[in-house]
Amino acid sequence: MGSWSAVVGEFVGTFVLIVLGNGVVAGALLNRSKAQNAGWISITAGWAIAVFAGVAVSAALGDADGHLNPAFTVASVIMTGHAERLFTYIPAQILGALCGAVVVWLHYKPHWKLTEDPDAKFACFATAPAVDAPVWNLLSEVIGTFILVLIATALFSKRIAPAGVAPGLGPVLVGSLVWGIGLSLGGTTGYAINPARDLGPRLAHALLPIAGKGSSGWRYAWIPVIGPVLGAMLAVVLIRGLGML
Repeated sequence: MGSWSAVVGEFVGTFVLIVLGNGVVAGALLNRSKAQNAGWISITAGWAIAVFAGVAVSAALGDADGHLNPAFTVASVIMTGHAERLFTYIPAQILGALCGAVVVWLHYKPHWKLTEDPDAKFACFATAPAVDAPVWNLLSEVIGTFILVLIATALFSKRIAPAGVAPGLGPVLVGSLVWGIGLSLGGTTGYAINPARDLGPRLAHALLPIAGKGSSGWRYAWIPVIGPVLGAMLAVVLIRGLGML
């Protein structure tokens, strides 16, 4: 039952993450939204709260891991050897992200037709680089996810909290960390730092009948998948090498 609770938690937690995360982007970009032009601070704050909320919901559903991110899952498999998570957590995360994106589309349904810019509509689903430079875009995703996994591990380290993190504090810490990454490193690629966060909504963008939509950007789509996984793996190497666990 515990394993099933974890899978449900990964699905619902990622669903909440995308509803609130992509929701704040849609609010800031779509025409006639009351939050239109709210800006980068608003978007990064919204994503921070989305992460906090998603992790909290997954924990409340019995998911002790609360990855909501295939890169975290890959890192955990390397550190713990629980390879089954690759075949349970990751599909749940991607499906949760896809379903979350569908809800955002429904929530803002009248606004898609009122928004002429197809790039703005696409940004409400998945990421795209500010400057199209694949090698450097990949490096940005590697660095962002490396920092995410490294600091998240440090925050929960027994050296910082010998008795463990206080109940309820973990989601707040992770949300704050993601806010910092968005503010400091997110301006290059939109800081996917999470393959499910990008791939699930990108699939939704491709499949949904969004009024006036453009390309789903599949030429770029490998970068926010491979980059975060590489970043997470590099972080694990350093974490193990320095004995941070």
